[in-house]
Amino acid sequence: MVERQLRRRGIDDARVLDAMGAVPRERFVPSAQSRRAYRDGALAIGDGQTISQPWIVARMITLLELDGHERVLEVGTGSGYAAAVLSRCCAEVISIERHGALAQRAQETLAGLGYANVEVRHGDGTGGAGDRAPFGGILVAASAEHEPPAALRGQLERNAALVCPVRNADGEHLMRYREGHSETVTPVRFVPLVEGA
Repeated sequence: MVERQLRRRGIDDARVLDAMGAVPRERFVPSAQSRRAYRDGALAIGDGQTISQPWIVARMITLLELDGHERVLEVGTGSGYAAAVLSRCCAEVISIERHGALAQRAQETLAGLGYANVEVRHGDGTGGAGDRAPFGGILVAASAEHEPPAALRGQLERNAALVCPVRNADGEHLMRYREGHSETVTPVRFVPLVEGA
């Protein structure tokens, strides 16, 4: 996976590549999907949610440009896989999931694998986590309409990036926001970002 899906497609952050190689993706998908865990595509994980393809996870984390000391907010825990990868690239991860069953399952999987620097919360991630802000990066794993929630941008440290898929009249694209500037990265397809737990 690391060589064929990531490095050959432009992922060159050594820390992200190491993390992607170290995290056992098969532990974050339903047992019936375990043989397909490393395929180059998204997989269903229940509650109408998916685990993103490996390249998307790696690309999103690379776009945060982490150096290892940051506290990072993830909106949309899902299976917990991206949080596990993030946890190996930064100091601490606060991850929020609106589906209670997914949040509990992710927390159990992460704890069982020893990812002690990840805190999973059940709730509405669109408001962020003001009690732990500011963040050295924010990753949103669901597609916002037109722009990311203002509350999230307000919880960024100076010069930190917010990476979020955004849907508008031109389609759906992965975007990076930093210091008032936005950058369109690549076309994507994500589940919608929903306000309310």
